[in-house]
Amino acid sequence: MPEKIFNIADLITYQKGSIVSREIIKKPTGNVTLFAFSESQGLSEHTAPFDALMYIIDGSAEIRISGEAHTVSRGQMVVAPADKPHSLKALKRFKMMLVMLKS
Repeated sequence: MPEKIFNIADLITYQKGSIVSREIIKKPTGNVTLFAFSESQGLSEHTAPFDALMYIIDGSAEIRISGEAHTVSRGQMVVAPADKPHSLKALKRFKMMLVMLKS
């Protein structure tokens, strides 16, 4: 992305019945991706080899980490540690910034 100031919520839009993603930064050392989840959409349980910081831009989600449910809303964030199973479900539509640092 060029050097510019952005409103993060405006960089991605909702699509009914879908999950939308937009990669903002991709480097060998990590990446930043924006997601927009329509209501009831989610990601099934999975693991990542790196810590995953999830910042909620809008709406709210249930994020499960190692079986423990966390309700995370606008302005809040949670970190799923590397190699810990986690899943996401939209309680209502939500936008999220995912930051993964590989080193």
